[in-house]
Amino acid sequence: MSAGAGATPVSRVFRIVADAELGHGEFGEVPVGAIGSGELLLRASHSSVNYKDALAATGRAQVVRRFPLVGGIDVVGSVVESTDPRFQPGEQVVVTGFGLSEDHDGGYAQWVRVPAEWAVRLPEGLSPWESMALGTGGLTAALALHRLEANGVAPGQGPVAVTGATGGVGGLAIGMLARLGYETVALTRQRDADAYLRSIGADAVERVPTFESSPKPLASARWAGAVDSVGGETLAWLIRTTMRGGSVAAFGNAGGLDLPTSVLPFILRAVNLLGINTGYFDDTLRHRLWTRMATDLRPAHLERVARTIGFDELPRAFAALLEGTVRGRLVVDLA
Repeated sequence: MSAGAGATPVSRVFRIVADAELGHGEFGEVPVGAIGSGELLLRASHSSVNYKDALAATGRAQVVRRFPLVGGIDVVGSVVESTDPRFQPGEQVVVTGFGLSEDHDGGYAQWVRVPAEWAVRLPEGLSPWESMALGTGGLTAALALHRLEANGVAPGQGPVAVTGATGGVGGLAIGMLARLGYETVALTRQRDADAYLRSIGADAVERVPTFESSPKPLASARWAGAVDSVGGETLAWLIRTTMRGGSVAAFGNAGGLDLPTSVLPFILRAVNLLGINTGYFDDTLRHRLWTRMATDLRPAHLERVARTIGFDELPRAFAALLEGTVRGRLVVDLA
């Protein structure tokens, strides 16, 4: 095998394999040479747990496009081999998105091979653990804030709402907004989360309201902006309660795929609905957002938002995430 002197010929992996339904996850060992494709071979150190990972591993949704496939949409590791002059052995790189664990072997492996164009050098000031505490969740929150800024939302204009606040992306968004000086309102259904949410930067904590069966198309305007990870009726409520010219960045569907709204918030208040997808987007912006996550967007209390689990704990973590009992982010130690 060609993984460098002293390297292990096989890699422990957690991969999604075919069954009679949508596939399921299981541990195994795979020759390093059979993992992934691309110019960079990485000795991976950490990954993370994301909602899409949990759906794929439990067969809850059609995520994986071919079987078998190594799971994990995030990974950080050290370059062991490179046929691209931009990267040298020993450099630490982060890879998120780009079809990892959808149609390309992902980050739940001790060895990972990826195209060089997908890799981002680990920003100065971030440890490998911190990069995975951020991961796709952090990149999603950072892109949401970037889109809000680009559409005129700024500190001092009014409160910014964050739904799904106890989740990974919500917690990171709160920390980033607080770092930038926004007035941040965390929205949650969990009645025991107030102290936690305030400790990571929320100025106020509110319960998600009970929705009427036939709500008015517009309601009292409250938000200068919003970051929504829920979708469904929650997103519709945010849209009809956003201030004139305000924006809502949306990227989740845990609350449903339907959006029961009308055109009135858009044509009478000029509300902007901003779709956020971090799988594929401008490469220059991707690198810039990683730099910002190490500087002005770095949450002040990252250690409160994320905790570490072992590789063996992945199946339990997937179940807990889908049951809604996980608070914040989970970093996977791949050792």
